[in-house]
Amino acid sequence: MMTRLSRCAQHCSPAVRMFSSSPPHSQGVPTALWKLGRLNHVAIAVPDLQKTTALYRDVLGAHVSDVVPLPEHGVYTVFVELGNTKLELLHPLGEKSPIAGFLQKNKSGGMHHICFEVDDINAAIGDLKAKNIRLLSPEPRIGAHGKPVMFLHPKDCDGVLVEIEQA
Repeated sequence: MMTRLSRCAQHCSPAVRMFSSSPPHSQGVPTALWKLGRLNHVAIAVPDLQKTTALYRDVLGAHVSDVVPLPEHGVYTVFVELGNTKLELLHPLGEKSPIAGFLQKNKSGGMHHICFEVDDINAAIGDLKAKNIRLLSPEPRIGAHGKPVMFLHPKDCDGVLVEIEQA
Protein backbone atom coordinates (compact mmCIF):
# COMPACT_ATOMS: atom_id res chain seq x y z
CA MET A 1 0.00 0.00 0.00
CA MET A 2 1.40 3.39 -0.96
CA THR A 3 1.16 6.24 1.52
CA ARG A 4 1.20 9.95 0.82
CA LEU A 5 4.20 11.81 2.24
CA SER A 6 3.91 15.37 3.47
CA ARG A 7 5.80 18.02 1.55
CA CYS A 8 8.27 18.31 4.42
CA ALA A 9 8.93 14.57 4.40
CA GLN A 10 9.33 14.55 0.61
CA HIS A 11 11.77 17.46 0.58
CA CYS A 12 13.44 17.49 4.01
CA SER A 13 14.21 13.85 4.72
CA PRO A 14 17.90 13.03 4.58
CA ALA A 15 18.93 10.88 1.67
CA VAL A 16 20.32 7.42 2.27
CA ARG A 17 23.95 7.32 1.20
CA MET A 18 25.76 4.29 -0.07
CA PHE A 19 29.50 4.29 0.39
CA SER A 20 31.63 3.20 -2.51
CA SER A 21 35.25 3.38 -3.55
CA SER A 22 34.27 4.56 -7.03
CA PRO A 23 33.99 8.30 -7.73
CA PRO A 24 30.56 9.86 -7.17
CA HIS A 25 28.29 10.26 -10.19
CA SER A 26 27.49 13.87 -9.32
CA GLN A 27 30.97 15.41 -9.34
CA GLY A 28 29.77 18.49 -11.24
CA VAL A 29 26.67 19.03 -9.08
CA PRO A 30 26.99 21.78 -6.44
CA THR A 31 26.59 20.80 -2.80
CA ALA A 32 23.49 21.73 -0.82
CA LEU A 33 23.09 25.37 0.11
CA TRP A 34 22.38 24.54 3.75
CA LYS A 35 22.70 21.66 6.16
CA LEU A 36 20.26 20.37 8.77
CA GLY A 37 22.09 20.10 12.07
CA ARG A 38 21.45 18.62 15.49
CA LEU A 39 18.24 18.62 17.49
CA ASN A 40 18.47 21.82 19.53
CA HIS A 41 15.41 21.33 21.74
CA VAL A 42 11.94 19.88 22.19
CA ALA A 43 9.45 22.48 23.42
CA ILE A 44 6.71 21.53 25.86
CA ALA A 45 3.78 23.81 26.69
CA VAL A 46 3.06 23.66 30.43
CA PRO A 47 0.09 25.00 32.42
CA ASP A 48 2.15 25.50 35.63
CA LEU A 49 5.70 26.63 34.91
CA GLN A 50 6.85 26.61 38.56
CA LYS A 51 5.55 23.08 39.18
CA THR A 52 7.11 21.69 35.99
CA THR A 53 10.42 23.49 36.61
CA ALA A 54 10.51 22.00 40.12
CA LEU A 55 9.84 18.52 38.69
CA TYR A 56 12.87 18.67 36.39
CA ARG A 57 15.13 20.46 38.89
CA ASP A 58 14.18 18.96 42.28
CA VAL A 59 12.83 15.51 41.40
CA LEU A 60 14.81 14.57 38.29
CA GLY A 61 17.96 16.53 39.18
CA ALA A 62 18.34 18.42 35.90
CA HIS A 63 19.96 21.82 35.54
CA VAL A 64 17.29 24.37 34.65
CA SER A 65 17.62 27.99 33.57
CA ASP A 66 15.91 30.97 35.11
CA VAL A 67 12.50 31.93 33.75
CA VAL A 68 12.98 34.22 30.75
CA PRO A 69 10.09 36.32 29.45
CA LEU A 70 9.95 36.68 25.67
CA PRO A 71 7.19 39.24 25.10
CA GLU A 72 7.81 39.34 21.32
CA HIS A 73 6.86 35.62 21.22
CA GLY A 74 4.21 35.81 23.97
CA VAL A 75 5.90 33.20 26.18
CA TYR A 76 7.91 32.59 29.31
CA THR A 77 10.65 30.01 28.75
CA VAL A 78 12.75 27.76 30.95
CA PHE A 79 15.43 25.54 29.43
CA VAL A 80 16.19 22.14 30.93
CA GLU A 81 19.74 21.02 30.06
CA LEU A 82 20.01 17.33 29.15
CA GLY A 83 23.60 17.03 27.95
CA ASN A 84 22.85 16.10 24.35
CA THR A 85 19.91 18.52 23.90
CA LYS A 86 17.45 20.65 25.85
CA LEU A 87 13.79 20.78 26.75
CA GLU A 88 12.16 24.18 26.44
CA LEU A 89 9.28 24.68 28.85
CA LEU A 90 6.79 27.21 27.49
CA HIS A 91 4.16 29.10 29.44
CA PRO A 92 1.85 31.88 28.17
CA LEU A 93 2.87 35.48 28.61
CA GLY A 94 -0.36 37.38 28.06
CA GLU A 95 -3.79 36.42 26.77
CA LYS A 96 -2.78 36.59 23.09
CA SER A 97 0.05 34.10 23.56
CA PRO A 98 0.02 31.21 21.07
CA ILE A 99 0.76 28.97 24.06
CA ALA A 100 -2.45 30.13 25.79
CA GLY A 101 -4.42 28.87 22.79
CA PHE A 102 -2.48 25.60 22.79
CA LEU A 103 -3.20 25.07 26.51
CA GLN A 104 -6.91 25.79 26.01
CA LYS A 105 -7.00 22.80 23.66
CA ASN A 106 -4.53 20.71 25.72
CA LYS A 107 -5.29 21.41 29.40
CA SER A 108 -2.41 19.25 30.70
CA GLY A 109 0.10 20.72 28.26
CA GLY A 110 2.18 18.70 25.84
CA MET A 111 4.78 18.79 23.11
CA HIS A 112 4.54 22.06 21.19
CA HIS A 113 7.42 21.95 18.67
CA ILE A 114 10.85 20.59 17.85
CA CYS A 115 13.83 22.74 16.90
CA PHE A 116 16.70 21.82 14.60
CA GLU A 117 19.84 23.80 14.01
CA VAL A 118 20.77 24.83 10.46
CA ASP A 119 24.10 26.16 9.28
CA ASP A 120 22.57 28.89 7.07
CA ILE A 121 19.04 29.91 7.99
CA ASN A 122 18.60 32.27 5.02
CA ALA A 123 19.61 29.58 2.52
CA ALA A 124 17.34 27.09 4.31
CA ILE A 125 14.39 29.49 4.15
CA GLY A 126 14.92 30.13 0.44
CA ASP A 127 15.20 26.43 -0.31
CA LEU A 128 12.15 25.52 1.80
CA LYS A 129 10.07 28.22 0.08
CA ALA A 130 11.15 26.85 -3.32
CA LYS A 131 9.96 23.42 -2.16
CA ASN A 132 6.55 24.88 -1.19
CA ILE A 133 7.04 24.47 2.55
CA ARG A 134 4.99 27.20 4.21
CA LEU A 135 6.68 29.41 6.79
CA LEU A 136 4.83 30.97 9.71
CA SER A 137 6.39 34.42 9.39
CA PRO A 138 7.71 36.44 6.46
CA GLU A 139 11.21 36.85 7.98
CA PRO A 140 13.26 35.10 10.67
CA ARG A 141 12.77 36.40 14.20
CA ILE A 142 15.18 36.34 17.11
CA GLY A 143 14.46 33.31 19.30
CA ALA A 144 15.11 32.42 22.93
CA HIS A 145 18.83 31.79 22.29
CA GLY A 146 19.31 35.21 20.67
CA LYS A 147 19.64 33.64 17.20
CA PRO A 148 17.41 33.88 14.12
CA VAL A 149 14.60 31.29 14.00
CA MET A 150 11.82 30.32 11.60
CA PHE A 151 8.81 28.05 12.13
CA LEU A 152 7.60 25.68 9.39
CA HIS A 153 3.89 25.03 8.97
CA PRO A 154 2.89 21.80 10.73
CA LYS A 155 0.59 20.78 7.88
CA ASP A 156 3.68 20.54 5.66
CA CYS A 157 5.68 18.57 8.26
CA ASP A 158 3.45 15.61 9.15
CA GLY A 159 1.55 17.55 11.83
CA VAL A 160 4.67 18.65 13.73
CA LEU A 161 5.49 22.31 14.27
CA VAL A 162 9.17 22.52 13.27
CA GLU A 163 11.46 25.39 14.24
CA ILE A 164 14.81 25.93 12.54
CA GLU A 165 17.48 27.98 14.29
CA GLN A 166 20.74 29.43 13.03
CA ALA A 167 23.55 27.34 14.54
